[in-house]
Amino acid sequence: MLHAVTPAPARVRRRGAGVAAVLVVAALAALSVFVGVADVSPAALFAGGPDSDAALLLFASRIPRTLAVLLAGAAMAIAGLIMQMIVRNRFVEPGTASTGESAALGILAVTLLAPGMPLVGKMAVAAVFALAGTALFLAILRRVPSRQIMLVPLVGIMLGGIIGAVTTFLAYRFDLLQTLGTWMTGDFSGVMRGRYEFLWIAAAMVVIAWIAADRFSVAGLGKEFTTNLGLNYGRVVATGLVIIAVITSAVIVTAGMIPFLGLVVPNIVSLVRGDNVRRSLPWVALLGAGFILVCDLIGRLVRFPYEIPLGVVVGTVGAALFLWLLLRRGSRAH
Repeated sequence: MLHAVTPAPARVRRRGAGVAAVLVVAALAALSVFVGVADVSPAALFAGGPDSDAALLLFASRIPRTLAVLLAGAAMAIAGLIMQMIVRNRFVEPGTASTGESAALGILAVTLLAPGMPLVGKMAVAAVFALAGTALFLAILRRVPSRQIMLVPLVGIMLGGIIGAVTTFLAYRFDLLQTLGTWMTGDFSGVMRGRYEFLWIAAAMVVIAWIAADRFSVAGLGKEFTTNLGLNYGRVVATGLVIIAVITSAVIVTAGMIPFLGLVVPNIVSLVRGDNVRRSLPWVALLGAGFILVCDLIGRLVRFPYEIPLGVVVGTVGAALFLWLLLRRGSRAH
């Protein structure tokens, strides 16, 4: 098989852009660590020493929160990329394919039936429900004229609305509406050491996505093409669904649902890098982490010392970006 050789100047420019992107995300992460009501500036840390309140706050809250934001942003963006390749539609993501609503229903079911279950058990049940909800979404798509590009996300939104309505009714019936709200609105203000570690499972799913990246690229060309290349299309889709379900459930259990992230980030990257998953995946992860860090900083600074939930900021900015993408791509989306 012949491979196109990228000119050396182009490779240098891409590497330079990659290094610059990493540095920007690292700078945003460093800024995030030191933003807050309590003073944990380098001067306060140096003056107080390793046993000071500033050092305790830094290692117990600020660093875990920043890591959680980075992991959640990168993982959810990649989950959106994989879903778009599997469904072959650029306007779907876990938030528009009933995945998030199904995960929330699973957590609610555990809360009602087994309230003492450990957090890892709740995440596992949420992943199973998310997997089932996404599989149901794909099963419905096989029975509708999915070539109509805007019909696919509408099906997901309607299915998610039905599942969300059932979840809301049960939460209302058993006086759990406030609890349900915390799962469906992304908020990292309560993330501390010991409360974010499940996101490393999402990071492991990202590694698996990287290993299977070429298979997802092929699956994005259709079932017949994938089968003709000797790949098991059903197995590739199942792997993608498991990755999406585990990432979504881990993020919801930790901080709640983050809307639009998995929708706009892969689309922005595809405009520049194309649809090759292996080439796009690092950029999707970086842009997802950087985007959510910026939104988190906005939420913490706009009404300082109060904080706007991250899900509200991401939803507002993401909706505007989605509208721009929708108007820009139009009928060229696939």
